[in-house]
Amino acid sequence: MATTGTAAVATGTSTTAKRKPVFVKVEQLKPGTGGHTLTVKVVDANPVVPVTRKARTGTSLSRPSQPSRIVECLIGDETGCILFTARNDQVDIMKPGETVILRNSRIDMFKGTMRLGVDKWGRIEATEPASFTVKEDNNLSLVEYELINVDQ
Repeated sequence: MATTGTAAVATGTSTTAKRKPVFVKVEQLKPGTGGHTLTVKVVDANPVVPVTRKARTGTSLSRPSQPSRIVECLIGDETGCILFTARNDQVDIMKPGETVILRNSRIDMFKGTMRLGVDKWGRIEATEPASFTVKEDNNLSLVEYELINVDQ
C-alpha cells in the first residue's frame, strides 16, 4: 500500500537511518576532496588583513558591506597538521588550545597548497580537550601541488 509512505511523511519520521560519521586523520587528506569529519586541536590562529573592495555601482540594494573576518589557524592531530581558514562566526570558536570537531570540511587549494575549510553546509563544534599532541613537523600545507594535464 502507498499509505505507509505518506504516513511516515505526515508524522515526520523517516525510514532512512542517519549514517555514523567516519572520522579521518589529517595525514589522510588529499587535494580536491571533501566531506571530511575530523577531531583536531587548534595550535595557532593568525588574523588575515581584510582586503577592501570598491562598492559596486548600479546595484539596486545600497547596503553597506560588512568586512569579513578571516583567520588562518594551524590545526592538527597526532598524524599531522594543516592550515584551516576560519571565516566570520567560525573565528570565535577557533582559539589556540581548543579542541574542535570539523564536520563536512573540504580541501581548498590556495596558491598550490592545501587549506582546510568549512562552508555553510559544514559545522564546527567545540568538544572536550583531546589527549593527543599535534605532530607539527608533518604540515600538509607546506606541500606544493601542481596541476598537470596529460595528453592522450
